[in-house]
Amino acid sequence: MTIHYLKRGKPEAERSEDDAKVRSVVESTLKEIEERGDAAVRELSEKFDKYSPVSFRLSSSEIEAALQKVSTRDMEDIRFAQDQIRRFAEAQRASMTDIEIETMPGVILGHRNIPVQSVGCYVPGGKFPMVASAHMSVLTASVAGVKRIIASAPPVNGEPHPAIIAAMHMGGAHEVYVLGGIQAVGAMALGTETIDPVHMLVGPGNAFVAEAKRQLFGRVGIDLFAGPTETMVIADKTVDAELCATDLLGQAEHGYNSPAVLVTNFRKLAEETMSEIDRLLQILPTAETASVSWRDYGEVILCDTYDEMLAVADEIASEHVQVMTDRDDWFLENMTCYGALFLGPRTNVANGDKVIGTNHTLPTKKAGRYTGGLWVGKFLKTHSYQRILTDEAATLVGEYGSRLCLLEGFVGHAEQCNIRVRRYGGRNVGYGQAAEPIAQAE
Repeated sequence: MTIHYLKRGKPEAERSEDDAKVRSVVESTLKEIEERGDAAVRELSEKFDKYSPVSFRLSSSEIEAALQKVSTRDMEDIRFAQDQIRRFAEAQRASMTDIEIETMPGVILGHRNIPVQSVGCYVPGGKFPMVASAHMSVLTASVAGVKRIIASAPPVNGEPHPAIIAAMHMGGAHEVYVLGGIQAVGAMALGTETIDPVHMLVGPGNAFVAEAKRQLFGRVGIDLFAGPTETMVIADKTVDAELCATDLLGQAEHGYNSPAVLVTNFRKLAEETMSEIDRLLQILPTAETASVSWRDYGEVILCDTYDEMLAVADEIASEHVQVMTDRDDWFLENMTCYGALFLGPRTNVANGDKVIGTNHTLPTKKAGRYTGGLWVGKFLKTHSYQRILTDEAATLVGEYGSRLCLLEGFVGHAEQCNIRVRRYGGRNVGYGQAAEPIAQAE
C-alpha cells in the first residue's frame, strides 16, 4: 500500500496513558457511590456541578416550569426532530417480529422480542447541552416499550436545562433527574436510597461517562461504548476543501479529544483542507476546543486508490463516516466497520446528530467492528421458547437427546431425555443408558 500521513494525531501510547488515568478515577468514584449512596452522589454533584437541590429528581411542577422556559420555536423544533426519530424507530421496531415455527411434526420453536424493563438514559451537558441525546435514548426506549425510563442530565449554569428537560419529558421519560457525569450513571446503575437501579444504561458522554459504563457492564446492560465523538471524511476530487474542513471541524468542536480524520486520494484536496482548517479556526466561535482536538487528534491520510481508502477507513472504524466521492454507493456496499455512514455532499453528520431520524449514539474506539449504534432493537431482548406437542415427537427428540448427552458424559442430562422416552414412548430405558431408536431396538 502507498498510504501517507500528511498529519498525525497523538501517538497511541499517549492515548492509552490518558485512558488509564480515567479508569482509575472512575473505579474509585463508583466504589464511593456503591458504599455511600445518596451522600456520595450529592458530594460529587456539589464538587463538579456546584449543584445541591433538595431532590435531584424533578417533580411534575418543576418539569412544567422548565417547559414554560422553552420558546415556541424551540418546542416546534424539538417536536419536528422527535417526529423524525419516532418514525424511523417505529419502522425499525416493526421489522423485528416474533416468530414461531414447527421444525418437525409436533415440535414448536419460537422467539419473542421483550423490552428491557428499566433503562437509565444519560444526556450529556457540560460545555454543550445535548438536547438531541434525549430524543435518541428516551424516545427510542419509549418506542421499544420500556416500562420504566429514567433520564438524567447535568445542570447548566446551576439549574436544569429547560430544552433538555422538555425533550426528556416529551420523549417519554417516567423520572427526570438533574445529575451529571459518573455520579449520574453510577446512581442509575447501582441505585441509592432514593433512586431504584435500572437494568440498562444508554447514552453518550465524555471519557469518564464512557468508562463508567464500561466498568458497570455486567451489573447492568449497556448500549455500547460511546466515548468522545469521532469523525472521518472520505473524499476525492469531486468536493472542495471548504466542505471537508467544515465537516471535520463541525465534530472536532465536541471536545478536546475528538478525532477528526480526512482520507483522500487527491493531494491537492488534502493540502487545501489543512489550510482551510487553519483559516476557519481563526473565526470559529468554538475554536478553543476544536483547535485542540485538531492539533492532538486530527489526521490527514493520503492514499493512491479507492481500495486503499476503503481499507484505511475500515481499520480506523470511525464513529461517523462522511463519504463524498464519485462512488458513494460502492463505499456503502463495501464498508464493514463504522458507526454510521453519511453519503454524498448534501448529507452531513450534524443532520444525523440532531434531526434526520437515525440515532446519534454510535460506537467509538473501533467498536464499530463488532456492534452498530443505539436503535430500538437495543432495548429488546430476544427470548426463545420450545414446546413439544405429541408423544411421538417427545420420544424421537428424547432418543437423540439421550445419546448426545451421554456422548459428553452428562448422565443427569440424559435422564431428563430418558424419562420422556419411558413416559411418552412406552420404552424401558435404564438409568444412565442411551435410548436407542425404536427401529434399532426392535
